[in-house]
Amino acid sequence: MTGRARPGSVLPSAAPVRVAVLIADPDRLGACVRWFEDHAPGFRVAVAARTWPDLVLSPGFPAELVLLDADPGARLSLEARVRTCRAAGARVVVVSDVDAEPIRARAMAAGAEDVVTTCEQLAGAVAAARAAAVRPPRAVALAARAVDAARADDRPKLSPGETQALRLYAAGLSTREVAARMNVQYETAKTYLRRVRQKYARVDRPASRRADLARRAAEDGYVR
Repeated sequence: MTGRARPGSVLPSAAPVRVAVLIADPDRLGACVRWFEDHAPGFRVAVAARTWPDLVLSPGFPAELVLLDADPGARLSLEARVRTCRAAGARVVVVSDVDAEPIRARAMAAGAEDVVTTCEQLAGAVAAARAAAVRPPRAVALAARAVDAARADDRPKLSPGETQALRLYAAGLSTREVAARMNVQYETAKTYLRRVRQKYARVDRPASRRADLARRAAEDGYVR
């Protein structure tokens, strides 16, 4: 039978599925990158990051599949990071160095596909991401246009300064760090972020907390 791929195979014309990997430990990060190179044909690691800002501020973000370190020391909660990636259109698999039920429960409730402790457990997530990636391109494009049209009216118009402040703050930087990165006064950065929150509130999309702003930034394409 023509026109159908065998289970587990990759359609020759399919573009590589882009993967972003965020793991704090450099050895585990390298191991996961090598696993994709050796065991996941048709996948390409577009981002290999050790911190949340490095991930979301990378030109390669978002990707179709994100491997996200559970990293309890991160500034943003695990739930906020999972939801931000999901809002950006990515499938999320959480990588944890311990097999703890509370981590699994939190990750799955936030929208993660799975929680794994080793790269060898990624086969199921890889198969699901591959299946999603071979949907007809026209259907994907039409769906994307429909989402953009639906959001056009509730996406606030931000100034360049507000946009940059939002991107940096959503990446986990403090207000002082945002000011330093933008080379502006602390009060200026604070004003930018206050205006961003006010503009989201006016379109009935409140974003009073950092996690809310991170999700809005992903939803509206500010962390790409």
